[in-house]
Amino acid sequence: MSATTMCSVVHFEMPYKDRARAARFYSEAFGWKTEMLGPEMGEYLLVTTALPGARPHMPPHAALGSINGGLFPYKPDWPMQHPSVVIGVDDIASAMARIRQHGGELLGEPMDIPGVGRYVSFVDTEGNRNSIIQPLMA
Repeated sequence: MSATTMCSVVHFEMPYKDRARAARFYSEAFGWKTEMLGPEMGEYLLVTTALPGARPHMPPHAALGSINGGLFPYKPDWPMQHPSVVIGVDDIASAMARIRQHGGELLGEPMDIPGVGRYVSFVDTEGNRNSIIQPLMA
């Protein structure tokens, strides 16, 4: 691999305990399209989070057409420090309400990330820790 080659993150995975419940949560809280695959595909729950060519507004450092990420320092007193997904939302207060309404649990209050947006983590109905962010407008 050359120094200029960069391998993009193109997919994410999370475990579920109850497939129908997980599908319902992400469909109702975030509008994701879900497809329940059969035993020949390991009972996989496929999710579509954006239509082809669509991408929510992101800060200038976010590359178009890919999933970017970051690593944070481990803190012994923080809960659930595992790989997670950050979901872009237009209105963090509305998204927080949908998370609560559909069985998720918020982990604290939103925080401002300078130059990026407002961010808060949550636990979904399957016990996965993920986050939402309302990006700053350019």
